[in-house]
Amino acid sequence: MHTESRSQFGLPSFPPKDPEGIACGICMNKCRIRPGKRGFCGLVSNIDGRLTRFGGTPEKGILEWYYDPLPTNCVAWWFCAGCTGLGYPKYAYKAGAEIGYSNLAVFYGGCSFDCLFCQNWHYRALSAKLQPVVSAEGLAAKVHNTVSCVCYFGGDPSPQMPHALRTSEIALEKAKDEGRLLRICWETNGYMNGAFADRAAKLSFESGGTVKFDIKTFNETLNQVLCGVSNKPTFDNFRRIGEKFFRDRLEPPVLTASTLLIPGYIDAEEVGRIANFLAGIDSKIPYTLLAFYPQYVMHDLPPTSRQLALECFEAAKKAGLERIKLGNVHLLS
Repeated sequence: MHTESRSQFGLPSFPPKDPEGIACGICMNKCRIRPGKRGFCGLVSNIDGRLTRFGGTPEKGILEWYYDPLPTNCVAWWFCAGCTGLGYPKYAYKAGAEIGYSNLAVFYGGCSFDCLFCQNWHYRALSAKLQPVVSAEGLAAKVHNTVSCVCYFGGDPSPQMPHALRTSEIALEKAKDEGRLLRICWETNGYMNGAFADRAAKLSFESGGTVKFDIKTFNETLNQVLCGVSNKPTFDNFRRIGEKFFRDRLEPPVLTASTLLIPGYIDAEEVGRIANFLAGIDSKIPYTLLAFYPQYVMHDLPPTSRQLALECFEAAKKAGLERIKLGNVHLLS
């Protein structure tokens, strides 16, 4: 199914591991690409024995962007500075929702996973046509004086981290010069290489933003089935960021996790194991359980039932987490 669905966009079935290929190294898929072939994300190719990056560099990002008025419906809506005022006045303009301000939402056209249930599956069309192209400097210029946060998602920012990091640095420097607040946030599967993950977390930690990990599964085999790759790097990056940053800034929380409750696949047992992992780092890490709606290849499944959502909520609570929230409750059947 991964092969069939990805072929429609000209993307390789699985991360290439050719021993004679050139290593990419931007994300944890660690593609090795032989001449004439593309990396898993579709944004890098081996042309005549050299890697050519069509996106993800400071000069070229494959993405779309828009202004999302605050308060927004992001996964951290129930505790982030922009929606609640947590961290005011150091990290927020207001003690409540920052009405009148916007989030610069950056939708990247590439991903390091291949989720068969992808809610934003159309990012693959951007990977296929390698358009539109926006430089880091051009994207940072969109951060005007009523933009109080930037959030990178997609797809996923992990295959284009050099672009996202440079955009953040330019925008933060300008905001600092003008005496403005600007939070940097990430919504990611956590599959960037460790050095990029540390830099991203530091930017969020210092600016009042949040690193939002979408943890798909606990079981590695299940992750390979549903998402095409292992989930070990996701957990490694989450643990490292949590142990390094979380306790040093509790309000607003610098790190959070969410899980999509897919009927028949992600049940109370899976959620309980993820929650145990989170609680082992810190019981105050916020955890959002999201209702599934049939999308992409898994369009024949029903939405998450209210019963499943409540069972998963109780499993997360039993694991010892103190901050759990059900999201997208209007989708529950």
